[in-house]
Amino acid sequence: MEKTYNPQDIEQPLYEHWEKQGYFKPNGDESKESFCIMIPPPNVTGSLHMGHAFQQTIMDTMIRYQRMQGKNTLWQAGTDHAGIATQMVVERKIAAEEGKTRHDYGRDAFIDKIWQWKAESGGTITRQMRRLGNSVDWERERFTMDEGLSNAVKEVFVRLYKEDLIYRGKRLVNWDPKLRTAISDLEVENRESKGSMWHIRYPLADGAKTADGKDYLVVATTRPETILGDTGVAVNPEDPRYKDLIGKFVILPLVDRRIPIVGDEHADMEKGTGCVKITPAHDFNDYEVGRRHALPMINILTFDGDIRETAEVYDTKGEESDVYSNAIPAEFQKLERFAARKAIVAAIDAMGLLEEIKPHDLTVPYGDRGGVVIEPMLTDQWYVRADVLAKPAVEAVENGDIQFVPKQYENMYFSWMRDIQDWCISRQLWWGHRIPAWYDNDGNVYVGRTEEEVRSENNLGADVALRQDEDVLDTWFSSALWTFSTLGWPENTDALRQFHPTSVMVSGFDIIFFWIARMIMMTMHFIKDENGKPQVPFHTVYMTGLIRDDEGQKMSKSKGNVIDPLDMVDGISLADLLEKRTGNMMQPQLAEKIAKRTEKQFPDGIEPHGTDALRFTLAALASTGRDINWDMKRLEGYRNFCNKLWNASRFVLMNTEDQDCGFNGGEKTLSLADRWILAEFNQTTKAYREALDNFRFDIAAGILYEFTWNQFCDWYLELTKPVMNGVLSLNCAAPVTRW
Repeated sequence: MEKTYNPQDIEQPLYEHWEKQGYFKPNGDESKESFCIMIPPPNVTGSLHMGHAFQQTIMDTMIRYQRMQGKNTLWQAGTDHAGIATQMVVERKIAAEEGKTRHDYGRDAFIDKIWQWKAESGGTITRQMRRLGNSVDWERERFTMDEGLSNAVKEVFVRLYKEDLIYRGKRLVNWDPKLRTAISDLEVENRESKGSMWHIRYPLADGAKTADGKDYLVVATTRPETILGDTGVAVNPEDPRYKDLIGKFVILPLVDRRIPIVGDEHADMEKGTGCVKITPAHDFNDYEVGRRHALPMINILTFDGDIRETAEVYDTKGEESDVYSNAIPAEFQKLERFAARKAIVAAIDAMGLLEEIKPHDLTVPYGDRGGVVIEPMLTDQWYVRADVLAKPAVEAVENGDIQFVPKQYENMYFSWMRDIQDWCISRQLWWGHRIPAWYDNDGNVYVGRTEEEVRSENNLGADVALRQDEDVLDTWFSSALWTFSTLGWPENTDALRQFHPTSVMVSGFDIIFFWIARMIMMTMHFIKDENGKPQVPFHTVYMTGLIRDDEGQKMSKSKGNVIDPLDMVDGISLADLLEKRTGNMMQPQLAEKIAKRTEKQFPDGIEPHGTDALRFTLAALASTGRDINWDMKRLEGYRNFCNKLWNASRFVLMNTEDQDCGFNGGEKTLSLADRWILAEFNQTTKAYREALDNFRFDIAAGILYEFTWNQFCDWYLELTKPVMNGVLSLNCAAPVTRW
């Protein structure tokens, strides 16, 4: 061994040797108990961040621990195709390099361009995972758009459709007007901002008056532009000011639409004026109020977020309706939504109906990719009937077939699952699993694995023109099948029989509903054991907290406090760190502040600490389920610990060269110190195993540190030195066995 511990010289060569020798593969002994972890698939566009490093350290610890016990272990890696993120990366690339858009290419050619990008650039995160030392079976690496996984996705979609658990309907979704697609709640970023509350008079119809004699209601709204889509006004049924008006009507300003006053607890007597405009096609709460009171839905916006030339009028079932006129005043047509807001407020003011404007604190939803305000939009989408799938998934946790660590997260799981809504699974993108549905010219829908299957099953000749649905599936749909599709399903493979259910799933609490719950639902619906009982995807869900900076702040590029785990492994200069933190910023005005903070925190950049020091630090900080404040001093301390371990190993190997040490049947004469350290070692092993069996990685790391540094190095090795020196000075071959 070299005299100086230099992790750069040993970590990668050792990892490459392990991988080449096949040490990360299952041992293939089917008589042994299996242990399997599926890595949560990171986005193919991504790069390793602290959350990945933290979770993968925990997973690798468990896998190596079980492998050391002789179990048939599989840690399977893979990446997610990350529909919207990947499409945006490639769109930006062709715009910058070629001045083109995806529409210049067309769908098929653009998708080919993405596959080309993946081949060239999509392996960044897996290379980084290797650098982190993860002992995954790389020969089984999967991608959510591999042929096998694509077949599994089609199979699930077709089966669910035939069971009437998938349907197409017109409902309200989060709509990104910039990207022109529906997005999930997880892709919505709520931002606090200063705004206004407009108080608008809605004239009462038929001579009705309020309790205080007014012939109008004052409605408070933060979105006056949607007034064109109002189909009702809600008041609280217990509100003495308005309860006698329930069932009467108001005349909607600007369009003279006669709309009803409904009694609904959504209207808060203490908020605003107590009167709430109901726009079912442009607000999620209003959508539910509208359904309760059978209010029509009027869509006034295009997919770009502009005012339509003519409105779309629907009943509560999403069917076209003529109950109201679809006319929109000419002066508002084609206006961008926020320009329309100004124009509509000005028009209402000119009519004498604008009572007042008050400052108001707002929570505004933005798309985390497109960066624009999200619009609740009434669109045709595909949905999964989630309540049917949720019932057995709830029971699996209730009866202990699946356990959450820590247990408190079960409550979060139950709260979502017991009030589950149908799941919107379609996205208006090109990159992803295209929905296996076809339409004829009469609008009939046919679902099948292929167009050939559709034609065969429905007796459709070549003279019947079919066009495939343009939409793709939500990436969470394919990742919900992750534990079984990656093992070969729908084929009944040896791997599926051997490694499913998997053992542990490591995840962050923020995706319990988006991923964990959906994996449980899908797996239990499609995978059954030999007795026909639904199979769970995993037995244990280990929940991690967030990694925060040393001040407890969430790491983000806008704060300039992101630490790249590989920078702590390999080191980085101050200049490169500043460039990484301030280059290509969405908010360049923050660059100076971030630079000052970085220079203060890392005046000399970041020294290389090696993978082992980083991983040991992460394990030592892994207090169950809690957020973690990153501590560079702990990292430095564990870098010293690795150095201590290196020096101790070097001392042992130097002093036992050519000695039997009892391994080959030689005589063992144990001193008092020998017996003491063996007793301590046995106690350490017992305590360490107990800690790992209970997912207390922080305690396990502390146990190893305490034994290695304080007992083995500081005491035992020091006690052996005079003995060693005596043995060597006497040139005696006495069988003194200490290791």
